[in-house]
Amino acid sequence: MRASLVIPTLNEAASIAHVLRLFRTAARAANESVFRDDPLEWEVLVVDGVSTDGTPAIAEAEGARVILEPRRGYGRAYRTGFAGARGDIIATADGDATYPVETVPMLVKKVRDEGIDFLTGNRMAYLDRTAMTTEHRIGNVILNEFVDLAFRRYLRDLPGQRLTDSQSGFWVFRRALLDRLHLTQDGMAFSEELKIEAILRGARIVEVPIRYGERWGPPKLSSWRDGVRNLLFLVEKRFEIAREVRQGTPAAFAERTGNGSSP
Repeated sequence: MRASLVIPTLNEAASIAHVLRLFRTAARAANESVFRDDPLEWEVLVVDGVSTDGTPAIAEAEGARVILEPRRGYGRAYRTGFAGARGDIIATADGDATYPVETVPMLVKKVRDEGIDFLTGNRMAYLDRTAMTTEHRIGNVILNEFVDLAFRRYLRDLPGQRLTDSQSGFWVFRRALLDRLHLTQDGMAFSEELKIEAILRGARIVEVPIRYGERWGPPKLSSWRDGVRNLLFLVEKRFEIAREVRQGTPAAFAERTGNGSSP
């Protein structure tokens, strides 16, 4: 089995080598232990937004395959990365050292062995207080509560019947799932869109606690601006789902449901 780790970057020269070395060490150890009888073929794919600090060269020197994506946007980078990834299972992380990439191999094993379609990390479980500004934490609470309120009927099959961290960007999922999802967002809203689409299309989803640390380098996220955009997307998505339910499942999803009924 092949597995891909997709990492979007933009001027992450200070941290990308550390992130890749941390992952490579964990992947090697996993292949020598839990995957010993059937080692995974690991791929690291860095999707770079045309950095000006040498990030792509550093990533290549650390063994990553680099794709340059001049079109800006967090979601755009992931959509490009998913299209280029070769793994049967895809994992994601940021290049700023906030996500625990050393846990990816064991989470890939969990997805493979337990029949999970989509695994997402919950940053709020062990949140380092230095990892988020107060504004960022408040924004996450607002967005999480809105997701719980607006999409409650679709969350009932999830453990705990809610999505604790709708904004997390740490995922492990089966590549085949992408064929069932309708992904449109190029910005930060891609994170919540991916999870909501997976839920709507009947994927088996689990949310696991992860440690989320302080990023290396200055933040790129604008808490209020990106938060408002994400909230507006959630409102639009809720209306879109209501229209879909009235009209019936789009043809792209009818084959999975068998009768064209709404999810």
